[in-house]
Amino acid sequence: MLIPMRCFSCGFPVAAVYEEFKNRTKKGEDPGKVMDDLKVARYCCRRMLLSNVDIIDEIAPFKR
Repeated sequence: MLIPMRCFSCGFPVAAVYEEFKNRTKKGEDPGKVMDDLKVARYCCRRMLLSNVDIIDEIAPFKR
């Protein structure tokens, strides 16, 4: 699934911080502290980042 551009609840631009969030958590940083550094404060926006499943690489090879 691709990350939505904005949070469904409040409209915060979630896609702008997703790449940095993903890279920093892969390096082993705590997701909560990364979101604090990126100024993602609302629970709805945090949910958008934490619950996203990146499966585009698995779906992309298939044609319609």
